[in-house]
Amino acid sequence: MKQVYSPFLPLSEYIPDGEPHIFGDRVYLFGSHDKEGGETFCMLDYTVWSAPVSDLTDWRCEGVIYRASQDPGYPDRKYMYAPDVVQGNDGKFYLYYCMSGDFGVGGYHGPISVAVCDTPAGKYQYLGFVRDPDGSPMQKYICFDPAVMNDNGTIRLYYGTQYDFEERDDLGETEIRSEMEMFAKSREEILGTPESVMGANMLTLEEDMLTVKTPPVRIIPYRVKGTDFEAHPFFEAASMRKVGEKYYFIYSSQQNHELCYAVSGCPDRGFRFGGTIVSNGDVGFRGRRPADRLNMTGTTHGSIIEINGQWYVFYHRLTHRSDYSRQACAERIQILPDGSIPQVEVTSCGLNGGALRAEGTYPAAIACNITNGHMPHGSNKIFREHFPHVTHAVSADGETERFIAEIADGTLVGYKYFAFSGATTLRLMYRSSGTGSFTVSDESRKPLAKCSISPAGQWTECSGSFTLNGDHALFLTYHGSGEVCLKELCFT
Repeated sequence: MKQVYSPFLPLSEYIPDGEPHIFGDRVYLFGSHDKEGGETFCMLDYTVWSAPVSDLTDWRCEGVIYRASQDPGYPDRKYMYAPDVVQGNDGKFYLYYCMSGDFGVGGYHGPISVAVCDTPAGKYQYLGFVRDPDGSPMQKYICFDPAVMNDNGTIRLYYGTQYDFEERDDLGETEIRSEMEMFAKSREEILGTPESVMGANMLTLEEDMLTVKTPPVRIIPYRVKGTDFEAHPFFEAASMRKVGEKYYFIYSSQQNHELCYAVSGCPDRGFRFGGTIVSNGDVGFRGRRPADRLNMTGTTHGSIIEINGQWYVFYHRLTHRSDYSRQACAERIQILPDGSIPQVEVTSCGLNGGALRAEGTYPAAIACNITNGHMPHGSNKIFREHFPHVTHAVSADGETERFIAEIADGTLVGYKYFAFSGATTLRLMYRSSGTGSFTVSDESRKPLAKCSISPAGQWTECSGSFTLNGDHALFLTYHGSGEVCLKELCFT
């Protein structure tokens, strides 16, 4: 019986900002495309993966569907940011996206571009940009992170970004100049726009999928003080889903590591904050504080989808000590009878439908928790200081290896969950510059075994044996000198 772990795509693939959609009998993951060990966001062309709705273990690459060089704005802005795809009323598929430069420079300046294709994962062709009725580019508010839905024939486009200049009366010269530079807006636009040029917005489109039919409206408050959005203001990553007769607005909050949701009976107003769905550091889950995050945290972007009666949230994690190499993950969620979505923890088995079997070999890099107790929050950078993280290297024989690096004294590496069935020997493939041991434990943190570590410049095996039954978390805690790299876990 096949299994799927999280990240659910090959570890060589980096598809963040995922928007999952079902077209026909397949679920397609549309997203940005990071480079492994990249130097900035979204360095590669759009590549789509899909799986049968009946078998979420069977993901296949559909290939490159659209290249940045196809956009007329290339190469002034040469990276394509978070996209979304919708099927129009004509049966064709429309790809909406924005372009940016290095480190996001210019990412708030351009229009929302559109490409079209006859199939969801074929070769898209540039169609144009979202435009006002007079043919000029639609630039109302900030064009960023477009999300689009076909709402029973009405094409709704959501977009926007928001920083923490909360109160217009407090907007000083420094903030005005920052907004002018960031957003390529004039002083008159910034001061003359009610509330702000920032925020979450919705407009509708004509049948041509380009022309604005109804102008943009603000869907949630920009000023959040005193509202139910105060602790989780909108930042970016707009996504909309319709569940029954309710609209669920999914977004990344200004905390940056969490996907939140708001709910309304209308698509363009009346949204109330619902809660956090997932944090890529498990912040907020069972009261966890930001200082106790279980991974390096940073940007997140994704959405929810129902597949065969089960709801999932798709999001991404960070690797390579940076914000620029992000991998697609997913977890099962519940939408309760009252419409609420309880926050879920990050796991190593999200799409699997249950715990992974404690049999055979797994890549160490599927760990859902990697922490030394003081993990950082990323912010558009590559960290130079040492802390445990997933990375890659090319071996002497030319093989690309992926592993957890810079495991030092006190580091915890966690996997949730494995299904155990009695006596088990766990073998770890490691390299190390020091001496110590991994303590093996389950969620109780009671030691089950120790795997001794010795200095080794080549991949070397250590092992420990224990008995465990049922579904359990597996934690490896290193104590010792030097730094360890961990490549594989093998259960026998």
